Order: sequence, then C-alpha cells, then structure tokens
Amino acid sequence: MGEIRKRLEKKEEEVDEISNKLKEKEMKLANVKAFNNVLTVREIKINTELQEARAELIRGWESASRAFIGIKKMGELDSKPFHTACKRKYDIEQADDQAAALCSLWETYIKDSSWHPFKTSTDYSGHCKKVIDEEDAKLKKLKNEFGGEVYLAVSTALLEVIEYNPRGRYAVEELWNFKQERSASLKEGILYPLKQLKLQKRRRTS
Repeated sequence: MGEIRKRLEKKEEEVDEISNKLKEKEMKLANVKAFNNVLTVREIKINTELQEARAELIRGWESASRAFIGIKKMGELDSKPFHTACKRKYDIEQADDQAAALCSLWETYIKDSSWHPFKTSTDYSGHCKKVIDEEDAKLKKLKNEFGGEVYLAVSTALLEVIEYNPRGRYAVEELWNFKQERSASLKEGILYPLKQLKLQKRRRTS
C-alpha cells in the first residue's frame, strides 16, 4: 500500500507540474495576444492617420505642374482622343459637338455600376487582377467606329476607376508621380513642394 501511495503522490506531483506549466503557457499566450491586439490597434491608427494626411495633402495641393509630382484624377476620361477621332469622322462644324456628346455618353457608361466590362486574369505569380474584356459589345463597337485611341482612353479610365473607386465608379484625385507613371508616396508628396520652394528661394537670391 505504501508503495502505491508513493506512486500516486508522484503522479499527482507530475500532474501538478504539468498543470502549472500549462497555466504559464496560457498566461504567456494571453500576453502575446494582448500585445498583438495593441499592435493591431496601433497599426490601424497609424494607417488611418497616414490616409488622412494623404487626403489632406491632395485637397491642399496647389501646383498644377505635371513635371514630377502632382494630382491626377483617376478614372477621368481623356477627351482629346474623342476630338481627334470626331475630326476624322465628321465635318469641322460638327466635330466638336459630336466629340463632346460622345465623351459625355462614355463618362455615363463608366459610372454605370451595372456595366461590368472586365474579366479576371492571373499573372505568372498567381495574383489575380481585373483586365478589360475585349469581347465586350460596347467596347468593340466603340473601337470599330472611332478607333484604338478612343478605345484606349475608355479602357484606361475604366481600369483606373475600378482600382481606385470601384464602389462609386467616379473619378477620384490621387497623388501621382508623372515621371514614373505611378501613385506617389506620401513622402514624395511632402518633399516635392519643399524642394520646389527651396529652388524658388535660390532663384530669387541668385
């Protein structure tokens, strides 16, 4: 009996030791989760502040120059190809009015969320992205009647609006690096006007 009791006591000690270790691990896990929650909240706050700073920078942007950094309306339809195409297709007296009407019509189409001239494409790395469905009836008709430049203008506006404002389907302002044809970083947007101010001061003092 004494030997059995000793074994039971030893087992109880082992169970207690395992239980204590589990409790320690649970406490450590709880602390890690709490720390991760703090980091997540902090990251959300920082991202929100960065987005607000970016939006404020865009709203207050004064330079109209496209030399390097500026504001681009993503999803805005370029009217120049329409005017060029209509000048080839119509008389000089009618060309501008026809171009304006056609451009206005396609601006309406672009904003129409029920029209979805896209398909999903997967690149070599497995990433999916939206591309223009070249078999879309409206776009095919546009290309046949008015040419590739008009088609490209509409396609570009569609891809921009679906990337930058898919729910609203209207043009939105974006901080843009015109030199490299990409979205500009917040840092670029802050440093560029500062550099421009320094250049102006140098010119004034020279």
